[in-house]
Amino acid sequence: MAVTIGIDETMELPARTGPGELPERARVVIVGGGASGASIAYHLTKLGWRDVVLLERRQLTAGTTWHAAGLITSAGMATETLLWMARYTRDLCVSLEAETGQATGFRPIGHLHLATSRDRLETLRREAAFVRGFGVDDQELSGAEFGRLWPEAKTDDVLAAFYVPDEGRVNPADLTMAYARGARVGGARIVEGVTVTGFTSAKGRVTGVVTDRGTIETEFVVNAAGMWGRQVGELAGVSVPLQATEHYYLITDTVPWAHPDLPVVEDPDRYGYYREEGGGILVGLFEPVAAPWSLDRIPDDVAFASLPPDWDRVGPYLDAAMERFPALREAGVRTMFCGPESFTADNHPLFGEAPELAGFFVAAGMNSLGILLSGGVGSLIAQWIVDGVPPVDVSGLTLDRTQVYEASRRFRADRSVELLGALFADGGFPSWHPHTARGVRRSVIHDRLAAAGAHFAVSSGWEYPEWFAPANGPAPKPGSGWGRDDAFAIKAAEHRVVREAVGMLDMSLMAKFIVQGRDAERVLNLVCANDVAVPVGRIVYTQWLDERGGIVADLTVTRLAEERFLLVVTDTVHRRMAPWIERHAPADAHVAVTDVTSGTTLFTVQGPRSRELLGRLTGADLSNEAFPYLTAREIDLDYARVLALRVTYVGELGWELHVPAELALTVYDALETGGSDLGYRNVGLGALSSLRLEKAYRDLGVDIDNTDTPLDAGLGFAVAWDKPGGFVGRDALLAQREVRPPKRRLIQVLLLDPEPILHGGEPILRDGRWIGYVRAGAYGHTLGGGVGLGMIEDEAGIPAEAVEAGRFEIDVAGARYPARGSLRPLYDPDRLRIKG
Repeated sequence: MAVTIGIDETMELPARTGPGELPERARVVIVGGGASGASIAYHLTKLGWRDVVLLERRQLTAGTTWHAAGLITSAGMATETLLWMARYTRDLCVSLEAETGQATGFRPIGHLHLATSRDRLETLRREAAFVRGFGVDDQELSGAEFGRLWPEAKTDDVLAAFYVPDEGRVNPADLTMAYARGARVGGARIVEGVTVTGFTSAKGRVTGVVTDRGTIETEFVVNAAGMWGRQVGELAGVSVPLQATEHYYLITDTVPWAHPDLPVVEDPDRYGYYREEGGGILVGLFEPVAAPWSLDRIPDDVAFASLPPDWDRVGPYLDAAMERFPALREAGVRTMFCGPESFTADNHPLFGEAPELAGFFVAAGMNSLGILLSGGVGSLIAQWIVDGVPPVDVSGLTLDRTQVYEASRRFRADRSVELLGALFADGGFPSWHPHTARGVRRSVIHDRLAAAGAHFAVSSGWEYPEWFAPANGPAPKPGSGWGRDDAFAIKAAEHRVVREAVGMLDMSLMAKFIVQGRDAERVLNLVCANDVAVPVGRIVYTQWLDERGGIVADLTVTRLAEERFLLVVTDTVHRRMAPWIERHAPADAHVAVTDVTSGTTLFTVQGPRSRELLGRLTGADLSNEAFPYLTAREIDLDYARVLALRVTYVGELGWELHVPAELALTVYDALETGGSDLGYRNVGLGALSSLRLEKAYRDLGVDIDNTDTPLDAGLGFAVAWDKPGGFVGRDALLAQREVRPPKRRLIQVLLLDPEPILHGGEPILRDGRWIGYVRAGAYGHTLGGGVGLGMIEDEAGIPAEAVEAGRFEIDVAGARYPARGSLRPLYDPDRLRIKG
């Protein structure tokens, strides 16, 4: 598609600031002069780092910043970090103007989020309950009340409108200029008209930025190059999987009822947003079938790009969006604008240090939210660089969560089609998974599972069974909402199989590493909070911590030999593991890390009859005396030789079986045949959620994160306080241990009413006061109610008795339900079933 280097006459562009001179050295070099890059420069100077250079290939805002709609809203910010970033930006829009004298164009005209279906209504009620806990005044209005704020709106289908009065809009170019002015005042240098052509590095760390006007020696680089971010990453050997897509909005001619104080409106079920613009109405689209732009390469010479609109493709979506304000059909069209915006595979930004290259940070892939998040991005990345650790939860946002294949041309072409609609509307429901670019990573037994009726979901590209359809009867229809769908009863039955008989869960998506060498024990003991200096055959549960004691990995370490260990960790931190060891290992250490994920299939066989089943297939003694809990052995299993770990993530007697890939089908068939009279079944990971939450087992990135220490998370039992040599984060934990009672606690909660289901994000109240929220939830089919894990906080301290005797309530979509809180697992607290 041809690119027009054109300027939309409705947009105010920044003045040129001149080329400037390149220094020979800078402590930090930022590549990209959009809102995020300028904000990072500003925030670094606020932290006292003045030796900062920002390089922009053309002019500030010339990429995608200039044509952004400038919405400032907390709508759709379903995590604490994204909400903080949006609200921090909102507040900064006000203070920055006072600080720098540069207007930002922020106008708190209010924001409205419409619900026109029952599922959407519950989604927005849950969202409103969540954000109110953080001080956001999210008001539920009726359709009629919405109509009074927008008199020309069609309101007969509006079930509710959620209104935040102090949010609104900002001028993106002005905001960027305010960041830039503040950065310059703080000592940063901004140089326009410079093209980055490469990077230098030494010993795995970035050392310089090569440009068409010379090389700058540096300690840190920030790739804030927006839609060029993938190409800039390639220059450094860093994978930054993002893709530019077409993004549309229409601006009508002047209409008599438009005025600048009309609140911003988002109508997710019509994939449209609306605000006043120059006496007309701007109608923006996040259509459910979008189009990628310039798949091979973003042209280097593009600036202030306006793309030819594809009327045939977007016309039906635009018609649907216009129906919200029927009077607009009589208005003329002033501008039909199409411009590029960069999106990522999961609609979350890409932040943090690259696993491939130390000191190389990324702040890109904003998914059309670059202006809204820009203040938070600047603060987050600046603090991360200065302090060495992120100040907020970055689960689901780190660059190392991505997979290298996501940067492939075909993946980007296929996945980008659904990203706009998913971001704006479809992805807000709990059971949503991507539909495109699927089947990329599959277990060896995938086809067997599919034949058994598996309904697949996806994580880190892995196809995993969520549940299995019964062999007889009508095909279940998965729901998209928050209540009980056809799959609810199926997951309940699979849950009971594990509790009462024996089931097999294919956990091949888990990342698996062999760490070996003369100094393997020394290096692992430095990064592990627990002590891995154990006898051969022992399994150690442990966390890896940053310098503040925050959890960066949650894993098991099995000693296979004197100089050989097996690490098993969640798939979402797969790319984090090897670099973490390499960057923390002493210079004289002799240690090697080998990724064995692809070479082994991981079956976890769990349930009270698991010993009976496995005993039929092996000559090994599986008794408690010969094979106790948290030990590992190689055993024969049917025709195969496998590594068996006696460990559980569901709270039952069971084993993990690490099976060579070529023997996986043999073992799968043997288990199925051997367990035919024992109630044996395939079990999906939907049941795993309820099983592990009943036992209060933690899940990194879901209910524990990098802002939590083991003490916060109730994992102090996994800390070896006095092991020789200490461990990363020990000093921070020792200081925290002195604070009594603790101010933060991860607790288990159980609803006393058997009807509601917890999904995560529900506020927790104690004695009627907000004290935290549920981080992960499910329905506890054994406990008989919604169950979850939630972090609660109280500056006065939280004694144990305040949890056990507390009067808790959980807010589920605006309704409060009594709940029990506990520091001990409510299911089998004494581990009798595990050790049975």
